[in-house]
Amino acid sequence: MLEKEKINFEKTVIVGIITQNQSEEKLKEYLDELDFLTFTAGGEVVKRFSQKLDKPNPKTFLGTGKMEEISYYIKDNGISTVIFDDELSPSQQKNISKILDCKVLDRTNLILDIFAQRAETSYARTQVELAQCIYLLPRLSGMWTHLERQKGGIGLRGPGETEIETDRRIVRDRISLLKDKIKTIDKQQSIQRSNRGAMVRVALVGYTNVGKSTLMNAIGKSDVFVENKLFATLDTTVRKVVIKNLPFLLSDTVGFIRKLPTQLVDSFKSTLDEVREADLLLHVVDISHPDFEDHIESVNKILLDIKSADKPTIMVFNKIDAYRHLTIDADDLITEKTTKHYTLEEWKNTWMSNVGADNALFISATQKENFEEFRKKVYEAVREIHITRFPYNKFLYPDFEDAIEKEDE
Repeated sequence: MLEKEKINFEKTVIVGIITQNQSEEKLKEYLDELDFLTFTAGGEVVKRFSQKLDKPNPKTFLGTGKMEEISYYIKDNGISTVIFDDELSPSQQKNISKILDCKVLDRTNLILDIFAQRAETSYARTQVELAQCIYLLPRLSGMWTHLERQKGGIGLRGPGETEIETDRRIVRDRISLLKDKIKTIDKQQSIQRSNRGAMVRVALVGYTNVGKSTLMNAIGKSDVFVENKLFATLDTTVRKVVIKNLPFLLSDTVGFIRKLPTQLVDSFKSTLDEVREADLLLHVVDISHPDFEDHIESVNKILLDIKSADKPTIMVFNKIDAYRHLTIDADDLITEKTTKHYTLEEWKNTWMSNVGADNALFISATQKENFEEFRKKVYEAVREIHITRFPYNKFLYPDFEDAIEKEDE
């Protein structure tokens, strides 16, 4: 089965630039992630290209020499797709496509394609299509390459322009229709959320592929789709969970990513309403990933964008079993110890100092390691919110009836 899938993979190369704001090390991290995104979309990265520039070339993103180098490589090696790590302007995409004579995508386009593949429900498909249409609209002129030979021809200027404008109008109408459709579904989901009553709501948030769905399955005994690929989950799943005798609602949300396209943030705003309306956030982190602190920063930035950064949050550092398996040669001479050489205990001390011992957990969702501690901490946090909402809950207070009588007096 795996062999069959590999045959169908598109041969691709990925491209990025080193600038004053993006070092060579940082570019490597981004290209590693772009490589994983490409694999998730069904591509096989056979080579990476990079160039050091003060700023991207406004016409072709890269310099002339580098473009020629890539052009020769893709012709000699039968490459079908070139993917750029940064979003290309419509004119850049058009110019690069002419030079390379193959399919040219940018990071945004790639992420949109993965979302389109992963969307299962009608709502998710509508949101993805809206994001794709918004992305496509300014790029339509570059797609009508078959009309270029008509430019300058007497009596032939009109039809080309009309055809492009007609297409733009169709896309604008489609955007309007999709927005109306999303508004209708939003109203329905808002009613559904209001029907849940005053139960405490807990939302799992975090970078993509950190184990949120695995954790959801482990806590809620649910069956949420799990796969070691980016954006395995697009649709928000909500489950009723009971720890001890305390019920609450737990939601699994779409994963975040660095350089998340603004089109997706806009179209998935209603999916993120589960985060906005949550009483408690469980920020899940893959501690075995070398860039997990960057991931935390990216998630916090998006939480700030959707006005959810000030919510009570527990940092859940997942995959401690994988972190232990990371091998560091003890005999290597390390001139200066950095965070890349921290032990798990050092990370615990660091983060428990940063966010407080009550707001940091270290677990393995797959191995159920430290799971009792996790359940206890979540229970205590939910209970604290529950008490303020239901001061005389008989499940929390054995002397519930006595408390009511005292209140009456």
